[in-house]
Amino acid sequence: MSLPEADTTADFATAIAAGDRAAIAQALNLLDDKRTEARRKATALLAHLQRDQQNPKGQLIGITGPPGAGKSTLSASLIRAWRRRGLRVAVLAVDPSSPISGGALLGDRLRMQTSAEDDGVFVRSLSNRGQYGGLSAEVWPMSIVMLAGFDIVLIETVGVGQREVDVARLCDTTCYVAQPGSGDSVQFLKAGILEVPHILVVNKSDMGAVATRTLSELAAALNRTHPDGDWQVPVLATSAANGTGIEALADALEEHHQLLQSRQQLATRRKGYQAYWLHKRLLEEYGSAGIEKLGGEKQLLAELESQDMNLFKQYEALRQRLYPDIKDTFA
Repeated sequence: MSLPEADTTADFATAIAAGDRAAIAQALNLLDDKRTEARRKATALLAHLQRDQQNPKGQLIGITGPPGAGKSTLSASLIRAWRRRGLRVAVLAVDPSSPISGGALLGDRLRMQTSAEDDGVFVRSLSNRGQYGGLSAEVWPMSIVMLAGFDIVLIETVGVGQREVDVARLCDTTCYVAQPGSGDSVQFLKAGILEVPHILVVNKSDMGAVATRTLSELAAALNRTHPDGDWQVPVLATSAANGTGIEALADALEEHHQLLQSRQQLATRRKGYQAYWLHKRLLEEYGSAGIEKLGGEKQLLAELESQDMNLFKQYEALRQRLYPDIKDTFA
């Protein structure tokens, strides 16, 4: 006999929290399914996973930077360092969309070269589906699932240029990876994108003088105090090819996470990520007029950040405020 649905959902959430790979894969597929029944089940699942938001789990890390900087190779090196420390790691690798299928084009699961036999590592490639900002709309809901079952969730962005700022608004710690000698780093400084990372990395330090020069340029041009708190942004050199600097980078990522925990900021930040996600989805669906109808951006974000988190229910409640006759597809 099958279990009642409430028990099934609870068991599903328990399996995810235990790191069951099959359950996690099933949950991610469920979140990617836009059919009404799938959305109803996903809503119930996220409600279970988001019940205790005053004690948020896991560390949510974003890695961004220009194409060719070696983000995927660096991520693979970090994963190996974390596994040596006994940490379980999940990766959302956001790739450019195929113009034909809409699916992930590059396939980071292949580029990262992580062991398929390691149950402590789970990698999911995800198309960005043309989303402005470098991330797919599914990244935050999928992060909720992965944070329930892993110590570290790593989001690697599509790497297409200066618009990739979403990662900083949806991650606890943001790491920017610079390409030595490309000139992109100085341009990104001018564009303001380097005001948001908590850690700057010049990868491919084995390139020698050109890497050293890029490291010096970034260190000289950067405002080292991060805008969102008393955090001095480190500028680090790594070589994913020969493994140098990886442990120092892992230490810096952990240090920032410990700072957020000591200040009890993680719960507040996670609510902020969700508020940003909801605002962006509503803006895309209903435009600025819809946001104004909900009280305007500032008031809406403040309202969402003060609420208990239940992602899809929050979203549906806001849609019904805009259009009371709309059918509740997530009930």
